[in-house]
Amino acid sequence: MTSGDQDSRRAERAGDHPGVPDAFERLWTPHRMVYVGGQDKPEDDGEAACPFCRTPSRSDEDGLVVHRGASAYVVLNLYPYNPGHLLVCPYRHVADLTELTDDERDEVGALTATAMRVVRGVSAPDGFNLGMNQGAVAGAGIAAHLHQHVVPRWNGDSNFLPVVARTKALPQVLGETRDLLAAAWAAATAPEGI
Repeated sequence: MTSGDQDSRRAERAGDHPGVPDAFERLWTPHRMVYVGGQDKPEDDGEAACPFCRTPSRSDEDGLVVHRGASAYVVLNLYPYNPGHLLVCPYRHVADLTELTDDERDEVGALTATAMRVVRGVSAPDGFNLGMNQGAVAGAGIAAHLHQHVVPRWNGDSNFLPVVARTKALPQVLGETRDLLAAAWAAATAPEGI
């Protein structure tokens, strides 16, 4: 690590800069700009470029699909915030929750609830963050295709490893996580007696 790298990641006190001082220190993470700047984002909003439209045509293993429903599917996030970070996506290319049909909205909700049960059974998180970012200004990485985040959380899972070491600790490769979750999903949703 060069001294320039250290300078780009040091904490800064708000009182050292113009404006109204506050109690926050700021850690600058310029390495995140690769993702924020659009790496792997589609160049346009059309279905042909949309990774959420292309994923269902791939095999479950290749596309990291955990479950396929009638109008929506569940897939591992390729850029997970935490291990087991799932996305619930409608098959239809729509950007806003209000554009979903009643059946699509019901299935996205039901798949989200099942995803929570399955992840709890596989990895026993202490809680979850659930959310939809509606529009690029709200943080949607791919704003043109609606997707619900299901992010498992554990006590003490936040640390400085991504900032200081440019590393996200994921204890399992995505393919193995997908296999575990898909098997648990099948078991959790199988009719009784089978």
